Amino acid sequence: MGRRIDILLLLAIGVFGIVNGAAVPKSPSMSTKDTNVPMNFTADIILRDGYFLEQHEVTTADGYILTMFRIPGSPANPIRQGKNVAFLMHGLLSSSADYVISGPGRALAYMLVDAGYDVWMGNARGNTNSRRHIFHDPDARNTNFWDFSWHEIGYFDLPAMIDYTLAYTGHTTLHYAGHSQGTTSFFVMASLRPDYNKKIRSMHALAPVAFMSNLRSPFVRAFAPFVDQLEWIMNMLGVNEFLPSNDMMIMGGQRLCEDESPFQEVCANVLFLIGGFNSPQLNRTMIPALLENAPAGASVNQLVHYAQGYNSGRFRQYDFGLTLNLIRYGSIRPPDYPLHRVTAPVALHFSDNDWLAAVSDVRELHGQLSNSIGLFRVSDPRWNHLDFVWGIDANTFLYERVISFMDRYN
Repeated sequence: MGRRIDILLLLAIGVFGIVNGAAVPKSPSMSTKDTNVPMNFTADIILRDGYFLEQHEVTTADGYILTMFRIPGSPANPIRQGKNVAFLMHGLLSSSADYVISGPGRALAYMLVDAGYDVWMGNARGNTNSRRHIFHDPDARNTNFWDFSWHEIGYFDLPAMIDYTLAYTGHTTLHYAGHSQGTTSFFVMASLRPDYNKKIRSMHALAPVAFMSNLRSPFVRAFAPFVDQLEWIMNMLGVNEFLPSNDMMIMGGQRLCEDESPFQEVCANVLFLIGGFNSPQLNRTMIPALLENAPAGASVNQLVHYAQGYNSGRFRQYDFGLTLNLIRYGSIRPPDYPLHRVTAPVALHFSDNDWLAAVSDVRELHGQLSNSIGLFRVSDPRWNHLDFVWGIDANTFLYERVISFMDRYN
Protein backbone atom coordinates (compact mmCIF):
# COMPACT_ATOMS: atom_id res chain seq x y z
CA MET A 1 0.00 0.00 0.00
CA GLY A 2 2.83 2.41 0.87
CA ARG A 3 4.52 1.86 -2.50
CA ARG A 4 1.20 2.37 -4.29
CA ILE A 5 0.72 5.73 -2.55
CA ASP A 6 4.28 6.82 -3.42
CA ILE A 7 3.71 6.02 -7.10
CA LEU A 8 0.34 7.78 -7.16
CA LEU A 9 1.82 10.81 -5.43
CA LEU A 10 4.39 11.08 -8.21
CA LEU A 11 1.62 10.73 -10.79
CA ALA A 12 -0.36 13.45 -9.02
CA ILE A 13 2.56 15.83 -9.19
CA GLY A 14 3.02 15.02 -12.85
CA VAL A 15 -0.64 15.56 -13.69
CA PHE A 16 -0.77 18.94 -11.97
CA GLY A 17 2.40 19.91 -13.79
CA ILE A 18 0.86 18.96 -17.14
CA VAL A 19 -2.40 20.74 -16.30
CA ASN A 20 -0.62 23.94 -15.33
CA GLY A 21 1.44 23.80 -18.50
CA ALA A 22 -1.47 23.25 -20.88
CA ALA A 23 -1.59 26.73 -22.39
CA VAL A 24 -5.05 26.76 -23.93
CA PRO A 25 -7.64 29.53 -23.93
CA LYS A 26 -10.77 29.45 -21.79
CA SER A 27 -14.11 29.59 -23.54
CA PRO A 28 -16.46 32.35 -22.36
CA SER A 29 -18.99 31.53 -19.66
CA MET A 30 -22.45 30.80 -21.04
CA SER A 31 -25.84 30.98 -19.35
CA THR A 32 -29.20 29.60 -20.35
CA LYS A 33 -31.07 32.62 -19.03
CA ASP A 34 -30.79 36.39 -19.13
CA THR A 35 -29.90 37.84 -15.74
CA ASN A 36 -28.34 40.92 -14.20
CA VAL A 37 -26.13 38.70 -12.04
CA PRO A 38 -22.51 38.68 -13.31
CA MET A 39 -21.72 35.25 -14.73
CA ASN A 40 -19.40 32.83 -12.96
CA PHE A 41 -19.24 29.10 -12.34
CA THR A 42 -21.66 28.94 -9.40
CA ALA A 43 -24.19 31.27 -11.01
CA ASP A 44 -24.07 29.33 -14.28
CA ILE A 45 -24.88 26.07 -12.50
CA ILE A 46 -27.78 27.47 -10.48
CA LEU A 47 -29.40 29.14 -13.48
CA ARG A 48 -28.83 26.07 -15.64
CA ASP A 49 -30.64 23.95 -13.07
CA GLY A 50 -33.65 26.27 -12.99
CA TYR A 51 -33.33 27.65 -9.46
CA PHE A 52 -33.77 31.29 -8.49
CA LEU A 53 -30.57 33.21 -7.84
CA GLU A 54 -29.39 36.38 -6.13
CA GLN A 55 -25.83 37.62 -5.75
CA HIS A 56 -24.83 39.71 -2.73
CA GLU A 57 -21.62 41.39 -1.63
CA VAL A 58 -20.37 42.30 1.81
CA THR A 59 -17.18 44.04 2.95
CA THR A 60 -15.39 42.72 6.01
CA ALA A 61 -14.04 44.88 8.82
CA ASP A 62 -10.53 44.49 7.35
CA GLY A 63 -11.55 45.44 3.81
CA TYR A 64 -12.16 42.20 1.88
CA ILE A 65 -15.11 42.22 -0.53
CA LEU A 66 -16.90 38.88 -0.41
CA THR A 67 -19.51 37.42 -2.75
CA MET A 68 -22.45 35.38 -1.50
CA PHE A 69 -25.04 33.50 -3.53
CA ARG A 70 -28.63 33.16 -2.40
CA ILE A 71 -31.13 30.58 -3.67
CA PRO A 72 -34.43 31.85 -2.24
CA GLY A 73 -36.62 29.33 -4.04
CA SER A 74 -37.25 27.02 -6.96
CA PRO A 75 -40.20 26.11 -9.16
CA ALA A 76 -40.93 23.29 -6.70
CA ASN A 77 -40.73 25.60 -3.68
CA PRO A 78 -41.44 29.21 -4.69
CA ILE A 79 -39.98 32.32 -3.06
CA ARG A 80 -41.90 33.45 0.02
CA GLN A 81 -41.21 35.47 3.13
CA GLY A 82 -40.28 33.89 6.43
CA LYS A 83 -38.38 30.81 5.28
CA ASN A 84 -35.78 29.53 7.73
CA VAL A 85 -32.25 30.36 6.60
CA ALA A 86 -29.48 27.83 5.91
CA PHE A 87 -25.95 29.18 5.38
CA LEU A 88 -23.38 26.93 3.65
CA MET A 89 -19.59 27.40 3.75
CA HIS A 90 -17.08 25.64 1.52
CA GLY A 91 -13.72 24.05 2.27
CA LEU A 92 -10.11 24.89 1.44
CA LEU A 93 -9.30 25.62 -2.23
CA SER A 94 -12.97 25.46 -3.09
CA SER A 95 -16.06 27.67 -3.37
CA SER A 96 -19.82 27.84 -3.06
CA ALA A 97 -20.08 25.70 -6.20
CA ASP A 98 -19.48 22.62 -4.03
CA TYR A 99 -23.07 22.80 -2.82
CA VAL A 100 -24.73 22.88 -6.27
CA ILE A 101 -22.35 21.05 -8.61
CA SER A 102 -23.97 17.62 -8.10
CA GLY A 103 -27.29 18.89 -9.44
CA PRO A 104 -30.95 18.80 -8.33
CA GLY A 105 -31.90 16.04 -5.94
CA ARG A 106 -28.25 15.45 -5.00
CA ALA A 107 -26.60 18.77 -4.09
CA LEU A 108 -27.11 19.98 -0.52
CA ALA A 109 -28.12 23.54 -1.48
CA TYR A 110 -30.84 22.31 -3.82
CA MET A 111 -32.14 19.76 -1.34
CA LEU A 112 -32.43 22.48 1.31
CA VAL A 113 -34.22 24.83 -1.09
CA ASP A 114 -36.65 22.06 -2.07
CA ALA A 115 -37.21 21.35 1.63
CA GLY A 116 -38.34 24.95 2.14
CA TYR A 117 -35.14 26.71 3.24
CA ASP A 118 -33.77 30.08 2.13
CA VAL A 119 -30.22 29.04 1.20
CA TRP A 120 -27.18 31.33 1.31
CA MET A 121 -23.69 30.24 0.28
CA GLY A 122 -20.55 32.06 1.36
CA ASN A 123 -17.20 32.48 -0.37
CA ALA A 124 -14.03 33.01 1.66
CA ARG A 125 -11.54 35.75 0.89
CA GLY A 126 -9.14 34.83 -1.88
CA ASN A 127 -11.27 32.36 -3.80
CA THR A 128 -12.48 33.00 -7.35
CA ASN A 129 -15.60 34.81 -6.14
CA SER A 130 -13.93 36.95 -3.47
CA ARG A 131 -10.69 38.29 -4.95
CA ARG A 132 -11.25 41.94 -4.12
CA HIS A 133 -10.21 44.35 -1.38
CA ILE A 134 -10.83 48.04 -0.84
CA PHE A 135 -7.06 48.70 -0.99
CA HIS A 136 -5.05 45.59 -1.93
CA ASP A 137 -4.67 44.02 -5.38
CA PRO A 138 -4.53 40.19 -5.23
CA ASP A 139 -2.48 40.04 -8.44
CA ALA A 140 0.15 42.64 -7.51
CA ARG A 141 3.63 41.58 -6.47
CA ASN A 142 4.38 41.96 -2.75
CA THR A 143 0.70 42.63 -2.09
CA ASN A 144 -0.73 42.35 1.42
CA PHE A 145 -3.94 40.84 0.03
CA TRP A 146 -2.82 37.28 0.85
CA ASP A 147 -1.70 38.02 4.39
CA PHE A 148 -4.30 35.80 6.04
CA SER A 149 -5.05 32.21 7.04
CA TRP A 150 -8.30 30.49 7.93
CA HIS A 151 -8.11 32.37 11.24
CA GLU A 152 -9.14 35.61 9.49
CA ILE A 153 -11.84 33.78 7.54
CA GLY A 154 -13.37 32.74 10.85
CA TYR A 155 -12.77 36.00 12.66
CA PHE A 156 -13.83 38.44 9.91
CA ASP A 157 -15.48 36.70 6.93
CA LEU A 158 -18.05 34.49 8.61
CA PRO A 159 -19.32 37.20 11.00
CA ALA A 160 -19.65 39.68 8.12
CA MET A 161 -21.59 37.23 5.94
CA ILE A 162 -23.78 35.95 8.76
CA ASP A 163 -24.67 39.48 9.91
CA TYR A 164 -25.51 40.51 6.35
CA THR A 165 -27.66 37.42 5.78
CA LEU A 166 -29.61 37.92 8.99
CA ALA A 167 -30.11 41.64 8.40
CA TYR A 168 -31.28 41.07 4.82
CA THR A 169 -33.74 38.31 5.70
CA GLY A 170 -34.97 39.82 8.95
CA HIS A 171 -34.08 36.70 10.94
CA THR A 172 -32.10 36.61 14.17
CA THR A 173 -30.77 33.06 13.76
CA LEU A 174 -29.79 30.65 10.98
CA HIS A 175 -28.62 27.10 10.39
CA TYR A 176 -24.98 26.64 9.41
CA ALA A 177 -23.36 23.80 7.48
CA GLY A 178 -19.68 23.78 6.60
CA HIS A 179 -17.30 21.35 4.98
CA SER A 180 -13.67 20.95 6.12
CA GLN A 181 -12.25 24.49 6.34
CA GLY A 182 -15.86 25.67 6.59
CA THR A 183 -15.90 23.91 9.96
CA THR A 184 -12.44 25.11 11.03
CA SER A 185 -13.37 28.75 10.41
CA PHE A 186 -16.66 28.27 12.26
CA PHE A 187 -14.85 27.05 15.38
CA VAL A 188 -12.56 30.09 15.16
CA MET A 189 -15.57 32.41 15.07
CA ALA A 190 -17.61 30.64 17.73
CA SER A 191 -14.68 30.41 20.17
CA LEU A 192 -13.20 33.90 19.72
CA ARG A 193 -16.43 35.78 19.02
CA PRO A 194 -18.84 33.82 21.23
CA ASP A 195 -21.77 36.23 20.74
CA TYR A 196 -22.23 34.57 17.34
CA ASN A 197 -23.23 31.33 19.01
CA LYS A 198 -26.60 32.94 19.76
CA LYS A 199 -27.15 33.44 16.01
CA ILE A 200 -26.78 29.73 15.18
CA ARG A 201 -29.82 27.46 15.42
CA SER A 202 -27.78 24.42 14.53
CA MET A 203 -24.31 23.83 13.08
CA HIS A 204 -23.50 20.83 10.91
CA ALA A 205 -19.81 20.04 10.59
CA LEU A 206 -19.19 17.92 7.49
CA ALA A 207 -15.75 16.31 7.83
CA PRO A 208 -14.79 18.58 10.76
CA VAL A 209 -11.19 19.77 10.87
CA ALA A 210 -9.75 21.23 14.06
CA PHE A 211 -7.31 18.73 15.56
CA MET A 212 -5.19 17.08 12.88
CA SER A 213 -2.39 15.03 14.42
CA ASN A 214 -3.79 11.70 13.19
CA LEU A 215 -4.61 12.60 9.58
CA ARG A 216 -3.42 10.22 6.84
CA SER A 217 -3.24 12.45 3.77
CA PRO A 218 0.19 11.99 2.13
CA PHE A 219 0.09 15.57 0.82
CA VAL A 220 -0.04 17.10 4.32
CA ARG A 221 2.29 14.53 5.87
CA ALA A 222 4.87 15.13 3.13
CA PHE A 223 5.24 18.88 3.45
CA ALA A 224 4.29 19.48 7.12
CA PRO A 225 7.80 18.73 8.50
CA PHE A 226 9.21 21.38 6.16
CA VAL A 227 6.52 24.00 6.67
CA ASP A 228 8.88 26.62 8.12
CA GLN A 229 11.24 26.31 5.16
CA LEU A 230 8.29 26.34 2.72
CA GLU A 231 6.89 29.51 4.28
CA TRP A 232 10.32 31.20 4.11
CA ILE A 233 10.88 30.21 0.48
CA MET A 234 7.42 31.40 -0.55
CA ASN A 235 7.96 34.71 1.20
CA MET A 236 11.33 35.17 -0.45
CA LEU A 237 9.82 34.47 -3.88
CA GLY A 238 6.89 36.75 -3.23
CA VAL A 239 4.45 33.87 -3.75
CA ASN A 240 1.47 34.26 -1.44
CA GLU A 241 -1.32 32.47 -3.32
CA PHE A 242 -1.49 28.67 -3.36
CA LEU A 243 -2.78 26.88 -6.50
CA PRO A 244 -4.61 29.84 -8.07
CA SER A 245 -7.45 29.08 -10.45
CA ASN A 246 -6.52 29.90 -14.03
CA ASP A 247 -7.55 29.19 -17.59
CA MET A 248 -4.75 26.67 -18.12
CA MET A 249 -5.75 24.66 -15.07
CA ILE A 250 -9.39 24.57 -16.10
CA MET A 251 -8.90 23.66 -19.74
CA GLY A 252 -6.01 21.31 -19.02
CA GLY A 253 -8.19 19.50 -16.50
CA GLN A 254 -11.00 19.24 -19.01
CA ARG A 255 -8.76 17.71 -21.66
CA LEU A 256 -6.87 15.35 -19.39
CA CYS A 257 -9.79 14.22 -17.24
CA GLU A 258 -12.72 13.92 -19.65
CA ASP A 259 -14.37 10.58 -20.30
CA GLU A 260 -12.37 9.88 -23.46
CA SER A 261 -9.01 10.67 -21.90
CA PRO A 262 -6.57 7.87 -20.98
CA PHE A 263 -5.53 10.04 -18.01
CA GLN A 264 -8.98 10.13 -16.40
CA GLU A 265 -8.15 7.44 -13.84
CA VAL A 266 -4.98 9.32 -12.90
CA CYS A 267 -7.14 12.40 -12.30
CA ALA A 268 -9.41 10.32 -10.07
CA ASN A 269 -6.46 9.03 -8.07
CA VAL A 270 -5.19 12.58 -7.53
CA LEU A 271 -8.49 13.34 -5.79
CA PHE A 272 -8.33 10.08 -3.82
CA LEU A 273 -4.83 10.95 -2.59
CA ILE A 274 -6.19 14.12 -1.04
CA GLY A 275 -9.12 12.73 0.89
CA GLY A 276 -9.07 8.93 0.74
CA PHE A 277 -9.95 6.20 -1.77
CA ASN A 278 -13.62 5.58 -2.57
CA SER A 279 -13.96 4.85 -6.26
CA PRO A 280 -17.72 4.04 -6.34
CA GLN A 281 -18.63 7.50 -5.02
CA LEU A 282 -16.71 9.56 -7.61
CA ASN A 283 -18.64 10.56 -10.74
CA ARG A 284 -15.74 10.55 -13.18
CA THR A 285 -17.73 12.35 -15.85
CA MET A 286 -17.99 15.25 -13.39
CA ILE A 287 -14.20 15.56 -12.84
CA PRO A 288 -13.68 18.32 -15.46
CA ALA A 289 -16.44 20.35 -13.77
CA LEU A 290 -14.87 19.72 -10.37
CA LEU A 291 -11.57 21.05 -11.69
CA GLU A 292 -13.33 24.14 -13.01
CA ASN A 293 -14.36 24.84 -9.43
CA ALA A 294 -11.29 23.62 -7.56
CA PRO A 295 -8.65 24.73 -6.88
CA ALA A 296 -10.43 28.05 -6.47
CA GLY A 297 -7.52 29.86 -4.83
CA ALA A 298 -6.20 30.18 -1.28
CA SER A 299 -3.34 31.81 0.56
CA VAL A 300 -0.13 29.95 1.33
CA ASN A 301 -0.77 30.81 4.98
CA GLN A 302 -3.94 28.71 5.01
CA LEU A 303 -1.89 25.63 4.12
CA VAL A 304 0.87 26.61 6.54
CA HIS A 305 -1.62 27.05 9.39
CA TYR A 306 -3.01 23.55 8.82
CA ALA A 307 0.51 22.10 8.68
CA GLN A 308 1.30 23.82 11.98
CA GLY A 309 -1.76 22.14 13.50
CA TYR A 310 -0.60 18.75 12.27
CA ASN A 311 2.89 19.29 13.68
CA SER A 312 1.76 20.62 17.06
CA GLY A 313 -1.26 18.41 17.62
CA ARG A 314 -3.10 21.52 18.86
CA PHE A 315 -5.96 23.62 17.55
CA ARG A 316 -4.41 27.01 17.97
CA GLN A 317 -3.76 30.35 16.33
CA TYR A 318 -1.13 31.00 13.66
CA ASP A 319 2.48 30.53 14.72
CA PHE A 320 4.46 33.58 13.56
CA GLY A 321 7.70 32.53 15.28
CA LEU A 322 9.03 33.35 18.73
CA THR A 323 9.53 37.09 18.31
CA LEU A 324 6.29 37.90 16.53
CA ASN A 325 4.35 35.58 18.82
CA LEU A 326 5.59 37.60 21.80
CA ILE A 327 4.46 40.80 20.11
CA ARG A 328 1.07 39.49 18.99
CA TYR A 329 0.14 37.08 21.77
CA GLY A 330 2.41 37.98 24.69
CA SER A 331 3.81 34.44 24.68
CA ILE A 332 6.32 32.49 22.64
CA ARG A 333 3.64 30.06 21.45
CA PRO A 334 0.24 30.90 19.95
CA PRO A 335 -2.80 30.39 22.17
CA ASP A 336 -5.23 27.51 21.72
CA TYR A 337 -8.71 28.34 20.49
CA PRO A 338 -11.03 28.24 23.54
CA LEU A 339 -13.44 25.61 22.23
CA HIS A 340 -15.33 25.53 25.54
CA ARG A 341 -16.82 28.88 24.45
CA VAL A 342 -18.55 27.23 21.47
CA THR A 343 -22.12 26.97 22.77
CA ALA A 344 -24.01 26.60 19.48
CA PRO A 345 -25.52 23.12 18.99
CA VAL A 346 -22.99 21.31 16.80
CA ALA A 347 -23.45 18.01 14.95
CA LEU A 348 -20.20 16.36 13.87
CA HIS A 349 -20.59 14.25 10.72
CA PHE A 350 -17.53 12.07 10.14
CA SER A 351 -16.36 8.94 8.34
CA ASP A 352 -13.88 6.12 8.88
CA ASN A 353 -11.96 6.63 5.61
CA ASP A 354 -11.49 10.39 5.81
CA TRP A 355 -7.76 11.05 5.34
CA LEU A 356 -8.00 14.67 6.52
CA ALA A 357 -10.41 14.38 9.45
CA ALA A 358 -9.39 11.27 11.37
CA VAL A 359 -11.98 9.68 13.65
CA SER A 360 -9.76 10.12 16.73
CA ASP A 361 -9.27 13.81 15.95
CA VAL A 362 -13.01 14.33 15.52
CA ARG A 363 -13.60 12.60 18.85
CA GLU A 364 -11.10 14.93 20.52
CA LEU A 365 -12.99 17.90 19.10
CA HIS A 366 -16.27 16.45 20.31
CA GLY A 367 -14.87 16.13 23.82
CA GLN A 368 -14.03 19.84 23.96
CA LEU A 369 -17.38 21.19 22.74
CA SER A 370 -19.84 22.18 25.45
CA ASN A 371 -23.03 21.70 23.42
CA SER A 372 -22.40 18.97 20.88
CA ILE A 373 -25.50 17.39 19.33
CA GLY A 374 -23.39 14.29 18.84
CA LEU A 375 -21.08 12.29 16.58
CA PHE A 376 -22.67 10.93 13.41
CA ARG A 377 -20.74 8.44 11.30
CA VAL A 378 -21.46 8.04 7.57
CA SER A 379 -22.40 4.40 7.16
CA ASP A 380 -20.29 3.80 4.04
CA PRO A 381 -16.95 2.52 5.45
CA ARG A 382 -15.07 3.91 2.41
CA TRP A 383 -16.55 7.42 2.60
CA ASN A 384 -13.76 9.97 2.14
CA HIS A 385 -13.17 13.66 2.80
CA LEU A 386 -14.38 14.87 -0.60
CA ASP A 387 -17.43 12.59 -0.66
CA PHE A 388 -19.07 14.93 1.86
CA VAL A 389 -19.63 17.42 -0.99
CA TRP A 390 -19.06 15.42 -4.19
CA GLY A 391 -20.10 11.87 -3.34
CA ILE A 392 -22.64 10.31 -5.73
CA ASP A 393 -24.83 9.16 -2.82
CA ALA A 394 -24.21 12.07 -0.45
CA ASN A 395 -27.93 12.85 -0.59
CA THR A 396 -28.93 9.56 1.03
CA PHE A 397 -25.83 8.85 3.14
CA LEU A 398 -25.63 12.35 4.63
CA TYR A 399 -27.81 15.23 3.46
CA GLU A 400 -31.19 13.77 4.39
CA ARG A 401 -29.92 13.39 7.94
CA VAL A 402 -28.55 16.95 8.01
CA ILE A 403 -31.89 18.36 6.84
CA SER A 404 -33.80 16.31 9.40
CA PHE A 405 -31.61 17.76 12.16
CA MET A 406 -32.18 21.29 10.87
CA ASP A 407 -35.93 20.67 10.85
CA ARG A 408 -35.69 19.52 14.45
CA TYR A 409 -34.07 22.81 15.50
CA ASN A 410 -36.57 25.10 13.74
